[in-house]
Amino acid sequence: QVQLVESGGGLVQAGGSLRLSCAASGRTFSSYAMGWFRQAPGKEREFVAAISWTAGNTVYADSVKGRFTISTDSAKNMVYLQMNSLKPEDTAVYYCGAKRGSIWSLARLYDYWGQGTQVTVSS
Repeated sequence: QVQLVESGGGLVQAGGSLRLSCAASGRTFSSYAMGWFRQAPGKEREFVAAISWTAGNTVYADSVKGRFTISTDSAKNMVYLQMNSLKPEDTAVYYCGAKRGSIWSLARLYDYWGQGTQVTVSS
């Protein structure tokens, strides 16, 4: 059974940094793409970044490009999201997702989700 567990969220001032982690277990993820999404109150789940587990190809939402970096550690089955220069509008619950095949930005294409971790950026 696939399990994704996020951690690393918290409260940070604008301009600060956080690193989110996603521990993946339950299968071999070499043929999977991993994504980070976020959801603010009253809004739909929004794509943040995605990475191909083996090829390392990445894609980012325009709103985070240049500030966030997604990466994997295959040996540990971990996915990370390094978030720098955080803004109040980055405040949301951040979710880790996994999907078979190539990277994609549509949440509905992801097969598995974690429970989410709250990120709050104060102004």
